[in-house]
Amino acid sequence: MADTIKVFIGYDENETVAFHVLAHSIMRHASKPVEIVPVIKSHMSAFYTRERSGLESTDFSFTRFLAPYLCDYKGWAVFTDCDMLVTADIAELWALRDEKYAVMCAKHDYQPVGDTKFLGQVQTKYEKKNWSSVMMFNNARCTALTPEAVSTETGLFLHQFKWLGNDDLIGSLPLSWNYLVGEHQPTSSTPELIHYTLGGPYFEKYRDCEFADLWRAELARLNFATPDK
Repeated sequence: MADTIKVFIGYDENETVAFHVLAHSIMRHASKPVEIVPVIKSHMSAFYTRERSGLESTDFSFTRFLAPYLCDYKGWAVFTDCDMLVTADIAELWALRDEKYAVMCAKHDYQPVGDTKFLGQVQTKYEKKNWSSVMMFNNARCTALTPEAVSTETGLFLHQFKWLGNDDLIGSLPLSWNYLVGEHQPTSSTPELIHYTLGGPYFEKYRDCEFADLWRAELARLNFATPDK
């Protein structure tokens, strides 16, 4: 369906509840048809051969780059990490597509404040950190992202978009579509997409992080419960 918004969401067994809450928040606010696809590594064993290393904090650290391949390099697709909450209409993000770019993302300019994040995972620091946590792929222009390349190329080659060969092919999305809780200065307004990048409210250590109340309210709606006020 031409007007369907295709959204790939990273999936990891440690954050199953995060996937479902994010998907629910996307569907609840959407004004157009949305197709949500969980990016589950075990489903890709026939064509993705990379073994998980100690630097991969989730199962979808690299499989996110398979979205264009999974779309047969046609149309556009959104990828998001699962540790997020959408508070606005995903069609507003979709409307920002620009054919002159191969990929579009929020271009954060920061260094993580700590050395670890959820579950004691190493906080890897590199240029373009978190740019790849929300991406809109112009799939026909991302043919370099073959299963072989995603299986074998380095993390920096993938996450720093070196597969494009030219940073001019990276378009900008508003930072409010990838607001980094605990990394950005607290805001009085509600971002369109909240990213619990250090750890979500579903982990005890981060249960009281910024915008945790909004995440719990979405979980309550998902469970047919009364959202917390």
